[in-house]
Amino acid sequence: MAKKSVSEYTVALNLRGRTRQFGVKSVNNLKSSGKQSFMIILVTLVLFALFTVINSSYASTDNLLAMVKSLVPYAILGLGVTFVIATGGIDLSIGTVLIASSVMAGTICRTTTSVTAALAVTIPLMVIFGLLFGILNGFLVAKLKLPPFIATLGTMMLSRGVSAVLANIVNKTSSAIKYPSTGWFQSVFTNLNGFPIGIIWLLALTLVCMYLMYKCKVGRYILAIGSNEEAARLSGINVDFYKMIAYAIAGLFAGIAALFYTAANPSLSLASGNGMELDAIAGVYIGGTSTTGGIASIVGTIFGAMILVVIRQGLNFTLAVFNSGVSSTFITYAVTGIIVVFAVLMDIFKNKAANKVKINESASKCKSRFREVVEELRVKQDYILSDKRLSPEDKKSKCAAIDVQIAELKEVFVEEYAKCKVADQENSQRLKESRMKAKEAAKAEKLNKIK
Repeated sequence: MAKKSVSEYTVALNLRGRTRQFGVKSVNNLKSSGKQSFMIILVTLVLFALFTVINSSYASTDNLLAMVKSLVPYAILGLGVTFVIATGGIDLSIGTVLIASSVMAGTICRTTTSVTAALAVTIPLMVIFGLLFGILNGFLVAKLKLPPFIATLGTMMLSRGVSAVLANIVNKTSSAIKYPSTGWFQSVFTNLNGFPIGIIWLLALTLVCMYLMYKCKVGRYILAIGSNEEAARLSGINVDFYKMIAYAIAGLFAGIAALFYTAANPSLSLASGNGMELDAIAGVYIGGTSTTGGIASIVGTIFGAMILVVIRQGLNFTLAVFNSGVSSTFITYAVTGIIVVFAVLMDIFKNKAANKVKINESASKCKSRFREVVEELRVKQDYILSDKRLSPEDKKSKCAAIDVQIAELKEVFVEEYAKCKVADQENSQRLKESRMKAKEAAKAEKLNKIK
């Protein structure tokens, strides 16, 4: 009888087996890629509890709804710019593009008689407006080879100028835009009968971004470009095209974020978007996306934006309690700056650790192989227990035989693991000796040059 594969056994797993496998996979995922996101969640919960102790109103329903309403546009901006940062680039224009899209919508609504019809037209126009700016950024960076910082700084000033011109069309004396009463617009994007509908939109967009980044060719190529652009080019990837795609996605999401920002803020000024791009980018870095590209965390971006919103609202409530008279804006910027610097330093240390020679590689591989074999046998046990054709005695005997097999494997593993540890220690010693020789040679060379 041919041996069944793990996939064949998995089909007939019972509840116990499925639960155990889910737990194993969750722990492995947390170990491999979720540590930073887990730490962000933990810190967010601690900060939330701390701010609640300082001011009990912080945990009120009204404040929680306000935090969700504030989170959505920042998180959507962060999702879009994650694709750009994954290529090793930056986009400084997303905040002003968002405001320009909102001002354009307000201008159209104020210059037409039918507000409902105007909004129906401006909703797709806001998204297209952001997409066009994203394509422009991509063209400047990918085709004209401008540095991303300079290119997006230029489009940031351009979009700010467009906002000023559009605002001046509606209101000759002020740069503020006030939208007409548009209840259905808020219901679709912000508040649906008291429920923060924006969080559902954010969840849907997060799933779309995860699919694009991790399951589609677009995301894989973007990450490859961020890891090593020249290697990606030599492997046949159209680097310029996929860079343009990344910037187009950032612009598209800036236009989408404008919908939620406009719905949440019926009145805004040209200064409303100052610093939005920095907050969005900070959330991306805090979430675990590498500053040098090649590594991106979509879920981490959401958590990064979340912790910034928690801190911003928490400082507002804390300063209200102490009545210090100090503006929370300045303190928020200072705290955000410290967090971003810390996140970037963590990324630098992580990259350095990844580039170091792993002296315990053989031992860790030995342990991984043992765990895989044991997992396969456990799955086989679950299959046996769920097989209704077998009698209880047969199930017991077969499972006992597998337990014996696992025990024998464990004995072999202990011996092999000990050998691997010795080999790793020898490799470590040789590595240290070679490094010492290299240092001595470099020192001798310097002395010879001095002589």
